[in-house]
Amino acid sequence: MSTTTSAKNGTWRNWGGTVASRPAREVTPASVEELAAAVRRAGEDGLTVKAVGSGHSFTSIAATDGVLIRPQLLTGIRNIDRDALTVTVEAGTPLKRLNMALAREGLSLTNMGDIMEQTVSGATSTGTHGSGRESASISAQIRGLELVLADGSVLTCSAKENPDVFAAARIGLGALGVVTAITFAVEPVFLLTAREEPMPFDEVTSRFDELWTENEHFEFYWFPHTASTNTKRNNRSMGPEQPVKPLAGWFDDEFVANGLWQVVNMVGRATPATIPTIARISTKAWSARTYTDIPYKVFTSPRRVRFVEMEYAVPRAALVDTLRELKGMVDRSDFRISYPVEVRTAPADDITLSTASGRDSAYIAVHMFRGTPYQAYFTEAERIFTAHEGRPHWGKVNTRDAEYFAGVYPRFGEFTALRDRLDPERRFQNDYLRRVLGQ
Repeated sequence: MSTTTSAKNGTWRNWGGTVASRPAREVTPASVEELAAAVRRAGEDGLTVKAVGSGHSFTSIAATDGVLIRPQLLTGIRNIDRDALTVTVEAGTPLKRLNMALAREGLSLTNMGDIMEQTVSGATSTGTHGSGRESASISAQIRGLELVLADGSVLTCSAKENPDVFAAARIGLGALGVVTAITFAVEPVFLLTAREEPMPFDEVTSRFDELWTENEHFEFYWFPHTASTNTKRNNRSMGPEQPVKPLAGWFDDEFVANGLWQVVNMVGRATPATIPTIARISTKAWSARTYTDIPYKVFTSPRRVRFVEMEYAVPRAALVDTLRELKGMVDRSDFRISYPVEVRTAPADDITLSTASGRDSAYIAVHMFRGTPYQAYFTEAERIFTAHEGRPHWGKVNTRDAEYFAGVYPRFGEFTALRDRLDPERRFQNDYLRRVLGQ
């Protein structure tokens, strides 16, 4: 469903429809050796190299006019180590396939984002995350990496082997090399009980610390033009398994959240004045429910309605103030916003350019339906986020540059120095990296 490529003119487009590029050539390697050879040949031809995943980034992080590497043949599990509780997986494996394969083996990742269409390398290279009090992003669950460097050599890294590369490459933005395999920490499969229920905006913000403290995974959606949110609490459970019933699941997750949602957004795009009314009705459509299932079936849900997204991580202590400022801005404005604002959290981690690097973080994501003008709303939201030292998700719309990032990431210079060493000729450069990392 993800990447759309026109064979006629060789144009690559991302899922959100915000980025298009025309590579000089495309390569679909069937092995690490073939990928390494493609990188070496690009060097001989003076071309840059970019690997693309499923195209779920809204930024041009994967765009190239050089060599486009498609990893769809580099998929599957290489190895499961039940003693170490790790799984090594090829870089092009979609998260969906990984999750299903792990479940069959009685294993699971500890935490997940809310979609699983991305490849494991694309998701981790951009810092994809879910929500967690103690459990962090997918990248924080990495225990080892294999990557092809600019000279075509293959490097492996972990906390013990090439630790400086490991610290940075877990969220490497495609700037250090092409990831070919990832070793994740896993655990025996467990059950999560999800409790979803509406809650007034003022209540969820005034009780946020309490709700965060009491739940392993707490997140909520606020609907602009309303005083309503929908909350979700996920906690480990002894069972029994009580999945969403197929008909109810289809109604809530497919009909309401995708089919009806598509129609509603198309009406809102055509007639923006109807959006506040639609928003009030939408909040009523999200009913309370509780269910218990294996982790990926609780963390993730289908996202078939296409949108554009900006997300910033702010210090967790600044979340409530930031969110109230965002609501005040929307209430005062003429904006008509049909998509909810998503709020999640993550604990501090030790990855150089992780949005949660060195600080407990809260994420605020703003969305607009694809095809509606989003720039003015995102500009105002970004002004609020950056006033709180916000760090944008690397795969979502932002306008920040290297100077800004150097100010909000204490280890920014550590990353750029490593890049200078591993890719001095900028084989993996593109316009996006030029902006966010500097020359």
